[in-house]
Amino acid sequence: MGKTRALTGTFLAIAALTVTGCGGGGTPSKETASAPADPKTASGTITVLTQRTDLIKSGAMKAYAAEFNKVYPKIKVKFEGLTDYEGEVKIRMNTDEYGDVLMIPAAVAKNDYPKFFAPLGSSIEMADTYRFSDKSEVDGKTYGIAQFGTANGFVYNKALWKKAGVTDWPSTPEEFLADLKAVKTKTGAVPYYTNFKDGWPLVQWSANIGSVTCDQEANNKLAGAVSPWKAGSELGVIDTLLFDIVKDGLSEKDPSTTNWEASKSKLAKGEIGSMMVGSWAISQMRDAAEKAGGNPDDIGYMPVPVQREEGQCATLVSDYQQAVNIHSDHKEAARAWIDWFTQKSGYSAKEGAVPTLKSAPMPDTLKEFVDNDVTFVERSEAKTGTVNEIDNAAEIGLNKPDYRQKLVDIARGAQKGSAESYFAELNKKWDDAAKTIGS
Repeated sequence: MGKTRALTGTFLAIAALTVTGCGGGGTPSKETASAPADPKTASGTITVLTQRTDLIKSGAMKAYAAEFNKVYPKIKVKFEGLTDYEGEVKIRMNTDEYGDVLMIPAAVAKNDYPKFFAPLGSSIEMADTYRFSDKSEVDGKTYGIAQFGTANGFVYNKALWKKAGVTDWPSTPEEFLADLKAVKTKTGAVPYYTNFKDGWPLVQWSANIGSVTCDQEANNKLAGAVSPWKAGSELGVIDTLLFDIVKDGLSEKDPSTTNWEASKSKLAKGEIGSMMVGSWAISQMRDAAEKAGGNPDDIGYMPVPVQREEGQCATLVSDYQQAVNIHSDHKEAARAWIDWFTQKSGYSAKEGAVPTLKSAPMPDTLKEFVDNDVTFVERSEAKTGTVNEIDNAAEIGLNKPDYRQKLVDIARGAQKGSAESYFAELNKKWDDAAKTIGS
């Protein structure tokens, strides 16, 4: 799996469904897309749009469909893989033809979901079964079910850190910086890799909003004139850490030449010490280690370095949400696929991801988090719409790489300024925008 997986995995999990970029949509649907009462009699041909072009090429999606047909023999499933998923689906949604099942694009504003997607059920009832259900909740109804979720933190090479004399997770930003310095001086490896050029990895830092305070309402609390980058705040701590890493010379020398695909192999071989990326990447890094002749067990995962009374915390956020096209002629069959794929396919376990189904166990990839009593914080998305309105009006882009690329450039001296001056500028933009929108 390559950049496509990463771009459309965690990046979209935290891309908070901002402005409406689609001119289509119908009259808000009141018809719930319910699963068929009798799987043997349900019929129809459905098209599933997916960003997982790699799984189509490998035949994995075809294998999933074959298993699905053992339960629903009269439903035919076709897959359409889209490399530029966001761009292509955004265009299609100006028409009625955007598949029967699709992942909700970031271009669709949350409050517009009823115009494009059939409701899947009461949000209260859905929340009993599924994680992340409030991400697609509008007026008491749920319009999407997550493919899976991801925990957030740093992927790192344990063998390299051990070589540097570090065996315990850092519990403060200061300890983290000290550990990175040890990696640099004792091993010669690049302690931290920003993946600046690809851009999307910088957005990964936003997924950790909630990890600093262990507060599932942390993202909702941005919905107002709250100066999000003030000292000690979620974004203040997160972005100060990134700034200090770069300022102290603990990241790659030339961020304009970074490469995501190459970075996986470099971390696996111990040439890079750590990266901020969602837990979905652990499996990719371990695969890279195996291909490089290394040890997959060297790939570890650690939480954001902040210790609270609760211990250390890691946010859980939703991946793409699967939805049913409001215009589909086979809503029942489409819902059958979503339910089966979420509950029975084993997809999230194969991906090493956090299962959407609440009754399912955490994946083996997060065993260290479970064993070390890391608190999982399922971040609420109840006020995501308002937060995004403020973010868009402020022209900052919490879910875009640009403002952190500027932060990195300031830290390395490529642009003028300081962390303090830049955070003050961001706070003013945010607060001024919030006052025009309200909370």
